[in-house]
Amino acid sequence: MTNKDPKSLITIARSTGDQSEAEPLDLGARVRELRKARDWTLEHAANQAGLARSTLSKIENGQMSPTYDALKKLAVGLQISVPQLFTAPERDQINGRLTITKTGEGAAHATSTYEHELLADSLSRKQMLPYRARVRARSMDEFDGWVRHDGEEFLYVLTGVVKLYTEFYEPIEMRRGDSAYYDAAMGHNVISSSDEDATILWVTSLA
Repeated sequence: MTNKDPKSLITIARSTGDQSEAEPLDLGARVRELRKARDWTLEHAANQAGLARSTLSKIENGQMSPTYDALKKLAVGLQISVPQLFTAPERDQINGRLTITKTGEGAAHATSTYEHELLADSLSRKQMLPYRARVRARSMDEFDGWVRHDGEEFLYVLTGVVKLYTEFYEPIEMRRGDSAYYDAAMGHNVISSSDEDATILWVTSLA
């Protein structure tokens, strides 16, 4: 890069329908925003990135156009990728949604093999479906075939011991604190290996 004004060198392309519109990005302001979002001082951020404090100050104030090596150091220090330095947040997409589900207040849905408690049930158009489940089943014979559905799934064992059966892998025994992430279109079932019913947290994507 040259030492020209970085504001005139850096643009980002945003797609609007079938057209792309280039909007200028103030790299210095972007770096400052990322630093302050972490509540870091200029000196701390410079140390994290392995840069001189004066160098980072000049970058933030638009007085210096960083080399690619400096950009890489900034990205590593801020724990992001280099492209993220040039991607301003889409503030108009922030909706600020929040819901709290107190213990035992989730929507209950029981089956012969699981007892589900749906979490965040009051939110519509969710991107994922979180729920807590008490695993009643003790044998694969209790299921009417494989469970399959769209999306991906995350499983986290809260209490007890479970065995995760999947269509393409050997059964896996999982204990408290163990987790699994898998393709939900692949046949899967979970049984409890504990004397008591095991409990798990399930999060299913709705893509």
